[in-house]
Amino acid sequence: MTTSNATPAAGPFSAARYIKEIGRGVNGARALPREDAQALFDAMLAGRVSDLELGAVLMAYRIKGEAPHELAGMLEAAHAHCLPLAAPGDRQVVVIPSYNGARKQPNLVPLLALLLAREEIPVLVHGSREFQGRVTSLSLFEALGVSLCASTDDATARLRDGDGAHGPLAVVPVDVLSPGLAQLLDRRNVIGLRNSSHTVAKMLQPVGAHSPAEALRLYSYTHPEYRETLTDYFSHEPANVLLARGTEGEVVADARRGSRIDWLHDGHQQTIVDPTSGSIADVPELPQGSDVADTAAWTRRVLDGAVPVPAPIATQVRAIQECLRQGTRVAWASPL
Repeated sequence: MTTSNATPAAGPFSAARYIKEIGRGVNGARALPREDAQALFDAMLAGRVSDLELGAVLMAYRIKGEAPHELAGMLEAAHAHCLPLAAPGDRQVVVIPSYNGARKQPNLVPLLALLLAREEIPVLVHGSREFQGRVTSLSLFEALGVSLCASTDDATARLRDGDGAHGPLAVVPVDVLSPGLAQLLDRRNVIGLRNSSHTVAKMLQPVGAHSPAEALRLYSYTHPEYRETLTDYFSHEPANVLLARGTEGEVVADARRGSRIDWLHDGHQQTIVDPTSGSIADVPELPQGSDVADTAAWTRRVLDGAVPVPAPIATQVRAIQECLRQGTRVAWASPL
């Protein structure tokens, strides 16, 4: 039976002194020390913060934004609340977060994951089951006949042995991986806005001891200026991250245009794919993004070879393979 590494259950946690620092508005708010951000987020994940104070914290960070060192503390707390997922031997796992879904463009996260898995690359997809008004990756996986993992033990076995049909692929709902994080994500349905847990969930490295040597994380940005923020963050934290502009908040490459892909590891930045401006020459005919059945059918046709893999996604697959090859030669260490 799997258990988390989270702090044992304790009594109520008073967040007032933290709210006093982060709740002073855009100009007056101050970032918490990393240790305080970790302690606060740990208590939030454990359900120890009252609803009133929790709402205040979530709204304060929505207005203030998280400083890089606060995110680092939150991520450390989130890892402690993840149920353990064993690494599959000496192979790195490609970790794909999926918490946005598709609104206009088709959600091609399942296509990316299945293309990698059929190359015998262990792939872990974690994300939300539902997102109101959007087509989630998890709903598409089910439409494609890929069952969701019911436990982290199930996910561990699939990464190690595969399932016979799709290769070493594990698709894990966040409520299975981290019930506490799932509950924070669900606050979006009450407040009407995303909160810090959405950002932290995308940064998770749930495999093994959460080290860079065990997994290659995919991460995306929507606005170009955010790439600089993320590059700075991952340059100062233990990282093995492939960073690129995604599609509607998902990490899969936009099938209509090429983009820059950077590999951030061991305190270094390496451009794996040079940036390409504008649309690609041969834009594929894509399914409607809001239709699960159409997207699943189109994905099957691509996997069967009836429709070519969109060039940007084929490039992304090759970039991932290159990082995994080079990663076997990296002496992983924490940046200074």
